Amino acid sequence: MSRKAELKRKTSETDISVSLELDGSGKYDIKTGIAFFDHMLEGFTKHSSFDLKLTAAGDLNVDNHHTVEDAGIVLGSAIRQALGDKEGINRYASFIQPMDDALVLVAVDLCNRPYLNFKYNFNVERVGYFETETLNEFFYALSYAAGMNIHIKVLDGENAHHIIEAMFKGFANALKIACAKDGDRKGVLSTKGQI
Repeated sequence: MSRKAELKRKTSETDISVSLELDGSGKYDIKTGIAFFDHMLEGFTKHSSFDLKLTAAGDLNVDNHHTVEDAGIVLGSAIRQALGDKEGINRYASFIQPMDDALVLVAVDLCNRPYLNFKYNFNVERVGYFETETLNEFFYALSYAAGMNIHIKVLDGENAHHIIEAMFKGFANALKIACAKDGDRKGVLSTKGQI
C-alpha cells in the first residue's frame, strides 16, 4: 500500500497545497514565497527521503506567520494521512544533528497525541526574510495536525541559520526512522492495540 497524501487548504490568509510520499527518494518542489523557509523544507525533504511538493500563497505583505503556521498544519495533516493506521512503523525515533557550530537533538513519537517541547531564544529576529519566532508556530501546528510528539533541544550553536537548519534536518532524520516500517513487526507498536 502506498503511503501518500494530497491536501489543499484555503483560508482568507493562505492557500496551501501539499503532495507527500513517505516512501520517496527526497524529491522536492517547494514554493512558499519565503526563500529561507523553502531552503529548510528542501533540506527536510532531502534528509527524510520523502517526496514533497508544497505550494503556498500567503499574506506575506503582513508577515510570515500565517504562511509558516498553515504550512505546518497542511504538512502535518499530510503526514498523518499518509501514515494511515501506522501498522508496522517504528513509531519512535531521535536524532542528534550537527551543522557546523550547531548541535540539535530532535525526538518524535507518532502516537496520535500532539505535543511540542521547543524553547529557544534566537539572537536574531530574522534569517533572510524568515522570522525566527515562527519556528515554534510551524512545529506546533505540525505536531497537532500530525498527532505527533516533537521534542527539539538546541545543545549548542551560535549561528541562527545553522541552528535552524540542524532543527529541520534533525527532524527529517528522526521522522524518517519513526515512519520506517519494521518488517518483523506485526500490528502497531502499542500495548493498546492501536495508536
